[in-house]
Amino acid sequence: MYAVIRTGGKQYKVASGDVIKIEKIAGNEGSEVVFNEVLACGETIGTPLVAGASVKATVLKQAKDAKVIVFKKKRRQNYRRKNGHRQQITLVKITDVCGK
Repeated sequence: MYAVIRTGGKQYKVASGDVIKIEKIAGNEGSEVVFNEVLACGETIGTPLVAGASVKATVLKQAKDAKVIVFKKKRRQNYRRKNGHRQQITLVKITDVCGK
């Protein structure tokens, strides 16, 4: 059984036991979170959401993602800018799919 959930402006296809990396959500390590925005659950497709469906997960870790380098340059203008960014992420393990 699988489900498609929406969190952080993105969609994820998840199954029970999966570990996914999502944008930061509130919750301490070991706490349980519930995703109520379920777009599909197995063969059932929502319009736009599946009524009464939810996905439960456990927070494994609050961390930062790998660094992304942002480099801007205009040739022959002596213009160079270098920046870095590390996105805050949350690692979650899916425990229950499509619980009602």
